[in-house]
Amino acid sequence: MKKYGYWLLPVMWMGVIFYSSATPYEDQDVKPFMERAFDLSFLTPLIDWISFPYHHAEVSVAALGVEGFLEFFIRKGAHVGVFFVLMCLFFIALHKTIRWRLSVTVALSFLLTAAYAGMDEFHQSFTANRTPYVGDVLLDAVGALLAGLFLTFFVGRRHKI
Repeated sequence: MKKYGYWLLPVMWMGVIFYSSATPYEDQDVKPFMERAFDLSFLTPLIDWISFPYHHAEVSVAALGVEGFLEFFIRKGAHVGVFFVLMCLFFIALHKTIRWRLSVTVALSFLLTAAYAGMDEFHQSFTANRTPYVGDVLLDAVGALLAGLFLTFFVGRRHKI
């Protein structure tokens, strides 16, 4: 891959994120699938005590049902995972095109990822039945932070930095 071709990796991944943010919630809802495919009622007594507020709503089995409760964690886990990957792709692109110290490359990768997370939430405000929320940007930043720790540990260890 040519030197600047590495930038296609984060750009294509941002395209995937952009497409996902432009998709209405109803088209991404996995609750109907879970209801058809699995009998999750056995989980109710194990998790029905969990309740907390998130974006002006209660997250609990009582409020969302078992499937909705699980979907909440699937969706929020996706925020963390997707932006973990984006941070790694920014790191690869920067590392392959600019030879900076590891700490600078990780920091810039984090800033680019966090900036895109904010822009993505803003973009989501134009999608039907989707709302932007700063809490989701924070989850995205957690994914980027975890990627930064991962990269610092594994790449730094490999290069004795």
